[in-house]
Amino acid sequence: MAAILEKKVCDYYKDQLTGLNNRFSLLEYLKSNSRVSIFVVNLDNFSNVNNAYGYQIGDEIIVEVSKLLNEIKLSNTKLFRFDGDEFVFVIKDFFNFRELQEFAESVISFFNNIEINLGHHDIIVKISVTIGVAMGSGVITLNHAKEAINQLRLYSRNSFKIFSAKSEYARKQQENVYWIHKIKEAIVDEKLISFFQPMLNNHTKKIEKYECLARIKDDNAIVSPARFMEAARITGTLSLVTRTIIVNAFKVFSKNMYEFSINITASDIHLGYLEKFLILNVKKYKIDPSRVVLELLEDIVTLTESNMLDQINSLRRLGFKVAIDDFGQENSNFARLLDLNPDYLKIDGAFIKNILEDRQSQIIVEAIVDVCKKSDIKIIAEYVHNEEVLKKVDEMGIDYAQGYYIGEPIIKIEDGSVRNVSIR
Repeated sequence: MAAILEKKVCDYYKDQLTGLNNRFSLLEYLKSNSRVSIFVVNLDNFSNVNNAYGYQIGDEIIVEVSKLLNEIKLSNTKLFRFDGDEFVFVIKDFFNFRELQEFAESVISFFNNIEINLGHHDIIVKISVTIGVAMGSGVITLNHAKEAINQLRLYSRNSFKIFSAKSEYARKQQENVYWIHKIKEAIVDEKLISFFQPMLNNHTKKIEKYECLARIKDDNAIVSPARFMEAARITGTLSLVTRTIIVNAFKVFSKNMYEFSINITASDIHLGYLEKFLILNVKKYKIDPSRVVLELLEDIVTLTESNMLDQINSLRRLGFKVAIDDFGQENSNFARLLDLNPDYLKIDGAFIKNILEDRQSQIIVEAIVDVCKKSDIKIIAEYVHNEEVLKKVDEMGIDYAQGYYIGEPIIKIEDGSVRNVSIR
């Protein structure tokens, strides 16, 4: 009986595929060793191997990789299979920076110079690796090494990075953790609130629409979405933010006749809840859908799934209007503009901000205006921050202006259908 129990305990800490110690063993080991250097070794694009040859071949390659890693590990090093295509070297003693660098480089170079030959399948595969390195105490060091890989993967593979607590990436991750909790608290405590920024009709010189903007009330401060939206995206709570803003907006605009726009993300489209949720609020607050503009953020504009277009077209048939936000950014293109056929297009504020001095910005804006006029798309200029910029966008035939010169985001809207605005 004791032997059976001992075997079960042993199996719990062993990876069944490679025979290496597994993640449970790694976590226990880190708890019992205070000073360690950790190298997380991730196989680059290994999903391509599984897709090309199947998971059985993929498993055989993982076994071969584990054998090779065992061969090159240092004498004072333990090797673990952490997860899937990820392995971990743990060295009890700290290395200095140069030694950390040399070992990581040696592992990368080793795999760059070999091939894995599965002769019985007549398959030869080359493997490259990305390595995250960290020094410290306990399980947090493993997290740091994985953070280093995540940061490196933003721009490179087949390389290594040593974690630095002072890096911008590490600071951003810590900030995201803080805002993850704040977002959930804000939704529960009704501190996720809406502000409304006016848009001026350049032809009538009247405020006729507003954009609904998410804010968090944090003690006595009002926090802009630039601080918390990335955390919402990472944690899958973007749709909760959107739902809250939709409800807030419908409540406010049920008391007037302004048109209003709500930002929609790729997450909202993927979840497929928008149409039903919007119709529910249309009926509840007795708002004509033609007053509601769904402002598609850039992560939607770059999607190619037919399901995305199906949802947008269905919402348009129900009477909702569609706008493309920040047009002119890196991933924007005229082909996608014609596919989506929006009612409105917002020109990226970076071009409007510099339009008086920068000839390149003027040329880009002129091209966008020309296409929109021919396609019967109304144009909105963001970042209108002074009288000269407002005059310029009006001269260029842009239909609407939005920015701090027109009006700052406000929490309360006056009753009425349209509001006159005095432009000096």
